Amino acid sequence: MQEWFDKDFTAKQVYGRLFKQAGRYRWALAMGILSGMILGGTLVPIYQVLQPAIMQMQSGGLGIGVGRPTEDGNVKAADGSVKPAADIRAKGAMPGWVKKVEQVAASCGITIFNDSGDVRVSFFLLVLLAVPLAFVFRLGMLYLNSYTLQWAGARVVRDLRNDMFAHLQNQSLKFFGTMDVGRIMSRCNGDPLTVHIVIAQTVVELCKAPFEILASIGFVAYFAIKNDMVEMIGLALVGYPLVIWPLATIGRKIRVYSRKGLERGAILGSNMLENLTGIRVVKAYHTEEEEKEKFKRSNQECVKVALRGIRISLLINPMMEGVTILLSILFLAICFWRGKTFAEIVPLLTPMIMAYKPLKSIGKIQASIEAGRAALTRIYSFLDMDTALPVAEHPVAKKSFDTNLVFEHVDFSYAVTDRKVVQDANFVLGRGQTIAVVGATGSGKTTLANLLVRFYDPTQGRVLMDGVDLREMVMADLRKLIGVVTQETILFNTTIAENIAYGTKGATQEQIEQAAKLANAHAFIIAHPDGYRRIVGDKGFVLSGGERQRVAVARAILKNPPILILDEATSALDTVTEQQVQEAITRLMENRTVFVIAHRLSTVRHADTILVMDQGRIIEKGSHDALYAAGGVYQNLCDVQKSVR
Repeated sequence: MQEWFDKDFTAKQVYGRLFKQAGRYRWALAMGILSGMILGGTLVPIYQVLQPAIMQMQSGGLGIGVGRPTEDGNVKAADGSVKPAADIRAKGAMPGWVKKVEQVAASCGITIFNDSGDVRVSFFLLVLLAVPLAFVFRLGMLYLNSYTLQWAGARVVRDLRNDMFAHLQNQSLKFFGTMDVGRIMSRCNGDPLTVHIVIAQTVVELCKAPFEILASIGFVAYFAIKNDMVEMIGLALVGYPLVIWPLATIGRKIRVYSRKGLERGAILGSNMLENLTGIRVVKAYHTEEEEKEKFKRSNQECVKVALRGIRISLLINPMMEGVTILLSILFLAICFWRGKTFAEIVPLLTPMIMAYKPLKSIGKIQASIEAGRAALTRIYSFLDMDTALPVAEHPVAKKSFDTNLVFEHVDFSYAVTDRKVVQDANFVLGRGQTIAVVGATGSGKTTLANLLVRFYDPTQGRVLMDGVDLREMVMADLRKLIGVVTQETILFNTTIAENIAYGTKGATQEQIEQAAKLANAHAFIIAHPDGYRRIVGDKGFVLSGGERQRVAVARAILKNPPILILDEATSALDTVTEQQVQEAITRLMENRTVFVIAHRLSTVRHADTILVMDQGRIIEKGSHDALYAAGGVYQNLCDVQKSVR
């Protein structure tokens, strides 16, 4: 399935952008293209020697004559006529380059031909020695062509991945709330891999095959004009496009199925990620078999789409070969009708045959280009999408929190058509004070915290820090001033020490351990043989809930922010663990401005101000004693819990 931001691009658009991105590696691309041109050019000398070699074979001699030498120095042709060898050379029976070689060799005192018009044995042996050297040169050009282009291609794909990941980091939480993580991963990892395969297999051929085809067509035209076979030029001009015709016919369908394949692959990856993330639930409800069947169905859909694309792409070669056979039959028929000899046919037939391999490569290139276009379309659609929070034209740098945080008539909804999650929120949080927010689930408590740390922007109203709208502040400065500890603790699959130091560059081991001690985490950390080097597993899998929470508190202590947000940080813990975590949080709250989202009201009775929320509105505001005495919603919440009175 396509995402809301997916667009359609032409091949020119996507490959134009890709080539522009590859501009920094232009020297490698230039070397690859140049070596490809040279590779194509090396075919011309091969074609040039074909006719003289065949004529010599027909004459039975060793050289490049057009008949058998006689005793008087003349040459007896295949039709029985006897002509002087010099006359035959003068009439152009041999290629023009042979005469030029003869002239250059004569100026150096080297005799190529003997009196009978045959090549001297010594020169023939020299030519034989040059063939392996030419072959080694061609291999060198082939290696240079392949390596330089694949080198550039690998780096372009690396840059694409870097750009996509960086772009992903810049998106707002609103984007992540609407997107499937598995499909995002597929797009950022799988699609560039498809482009890498396209570049590795396609660009190399694309910088070589056209020049080989051009060399073949050029020689056909040259030889046909020189030997009064102009109709062969027409055959070539009609024939080569006919061979390529299947590519244009099938290419569009290949692109369609390639795109569908990428989308199905993204869904498959999403299913796997979802299963592995929720594996505890799968095990607890014993739904392994259902999950297997679900994955099989998704996998089968991937295979079906892939096979459809394969069936279409495999039609290219048979269609090309069929057209080639028909053209070859037509060529031989024309030659027979014109009464052409074997020596006249082979020099024309050989380049046509030699051109078939690069033409076949062009067929594969077309299929790869369409697959690459599908992947690049998804990549550039993603890169063109932007849900990042807007940045002020001249953002205000702010390195400290001095006076207060103010919510002024703040409204917020996740989409234009959605109901307001927060409505007309007004309150002030002074420096060094603690404000607590309570209310039923879905009343908007966490949304207030998200607006405070600027995960979202208000749809109406303002959030101010020391009189500065958060939207006007440098984002990095704002985030450095705020620390967050949530109920759902997120740890990374690395060591405990690295998790504590996350976000605090240059933290020493001593500082990490001191933060862990203040968070009541040091004891359980050193109790394990690996200590602070212990790997916590995916999302802190090897640690208990209380241990994970204390590591998160240690992280916040080490960051040492002046403003702290606590989002129901102890609500999911048992009584003993909660006490340990609460002690750590109490230390963390000292001398800080604290915004607390509370589920257990016993943890917030000492807050300077308590906000009671209901359906996005702040319906009560005041201290614990004042609110309880007022006999409103807050009193009812306290009475239900029976632990605050």
